[in-house]
Amino acid sequence: MADIVDTSKHAASTPAEPAERRPLPRWAITVISLVCGLILWEIFGRRINPVFGSYPSAIAVAFWDLVRTGQLQSALYQSLRPFALGYFLAIVVGVPVGLIIGRFRMAEAAFGIYITAGYAMPLVALVPLLILWLGLGFAVKVAVVFLMALFPICINTWLGVTAVPKTLIEVGKSFVAPDLVILRRIILPATLPYIMAGIRLAVGRAVVAMVIAEFFTTISGLGAVIINSANNFDTATMFVPIIILMVMAVGLNWLIGWIEQWVAPWQAEISGRDRE
Repeated sequence: MADIVDTSKHAASTPAEPAERRPLPRWAITVISLVCGLILWEIFGRRINPVFGSYPSAIAVAFWDLVRTGQLQSALYQSLRPFALGYFLAIVVGVPVGLIIGRFRMAEAAFGIYITAGYAMPLVALVPLLILWLGLGFAVKVAVVFLMALFPICINTWLGVTAVPKTLIEVGKSFVAPDLVILRRIILPATLPYIMAGIRLAVGRAVVAMVIAEFFTTISGLGAVIINSANNFDTATMFVPIIILMVMAVGLNWLIGWIEQWVAPWQAEISGRDRE
């Protein structure tokens, strides 16, 4: 009995182990990084000649001036129309083409080389030719965005199909499933993470293509704000559309990631991202 009492006293006197410290959330790290970056930019940006650079507070004032005059809203609307249509068409065309090329050996042998060459080709060099075909208006801007965003989606989908385990396809064949059913029920779900990665990569290229199209064709939208403010040596105003484009690309990336978690929730569980 004495031994039991002594043991209980010893256990009570032993200090409890410290609780495991939870890591800082991702959003908190991102916010801290952004705040530190903006503070450093503000401090060092004020020491630079306004012709050669700017700083966040001056950019915020320029942003408010553009919003107050309505120039920013009009430019943003003019830029988003061709961007949205071209990017949507790239997804609608790129995903099926990538699935077909990756699934069927004959299609890969016949058309795979064109997809690879198109991705490596400097598509900016085709803009003058597209202008001759489509003019200087809305259609040519959609075409530039479409071509720049198409190939990353095609290639990623193609590689995703080739990475599907052969055993899954053999299971479908053992149940005498036709090729279309295997493509829709087995290959497409297994390829979804690759497809979403390609769509994410295409966002940046589509944003760049939108600005390039506005530079080379009818100067309008956010590209017009950049060019006009640069010609007037108004660096703060020039930074406004640049930052808006960066924020837009980050926001679309986040949106695509959220859609990926919705359509392919198992991918987050496999990679362990749901625990972070």
